Amino acid sequence: MKRLRVLLVDDEIMIREGFKRLFDWEAHDCEVVGEAADGMEALAKIDTLRPDIAIMDINIPIMNGLKVIQLARIKHPDTAFVIVSGYDDFSYCREALRLQITDYILKPVNYEEFGTCIDNLKIALFQRRIPARENQQEERTIEGITRYLQEHLAEEISLSVLAEEFHLSGQYISQLFKSEIGVNFLAYLTNIRMENAKKLLLSTSLSVADISERSGYGDYRVFTKVFKKAEGVTPSQYRRDFLEEAKNFRD
Repeated sequence: MKRLRVLLVDDEIMIREGFKRLFDWEAHDCEVVGEAADGMEALAKIDTLRPDIAIMDINIPIMNGLKVIQLARIKHPDTAFVIVSGYDDFSYCREALRLQITDYILKPVNYEEFGTCIDNLKIALFQRRIPARENQQEERTIEGITRYLQEHLAEEISLSVLAEEFHLSGQYISQLFKSEIGVNFLAYLTNIRMENAKKLLLSTSLSVADISERSGYGDYRVFTKVFKKAEGVTPSQYRRDFLEEAKNFRD
């Protein structure tokens, strides 16, 4: 997998230096290719550098980060944006969701949380690149494996199960995830299970136990623990927060 190109956008040089020095970009198959201190410079750098990811503050001079994203989307729809901001405000979060921001992280940055965000982003970028193959017989191995995972999400899945299904060694499949997607097998599986769980929590009235089973966790207590580690709240709280925010928005 090629290294992802990253642009850092923040008017505070210490924040940008912190990102460069305190986060291990190489370990996450990324490289910082540029920086910007205001909105106009950010737009220019996005045009010239064509980053895969832009790490964007909201409160920057000349043009705020949300406006930069809105304009950049017109010419560069494939660029992924992660907001890192000191504003814990639902109106900003709502606008970020409307602009399809990959993630919204609060300052001061927890770099372990940020690393998870980057890994999840790599998974999302990989899934976006998978071409439609409805009329093609051949399919790349990694695409076949990831498609199998989506179709058998509620079942017990392990490297040994995949090895038997695809007639490959578990070690080879493990290396395939790292080389093709940039994350290990377990991180990928956990990500798609959590995404499935979040969708069910917000779009159905299923119990947490039912959602746990449909997401591949026979023990809902294990599911709750994994979900809280990934999202920072329990599944029940995640659902309650969404319903409360939706109610406030309607009011």
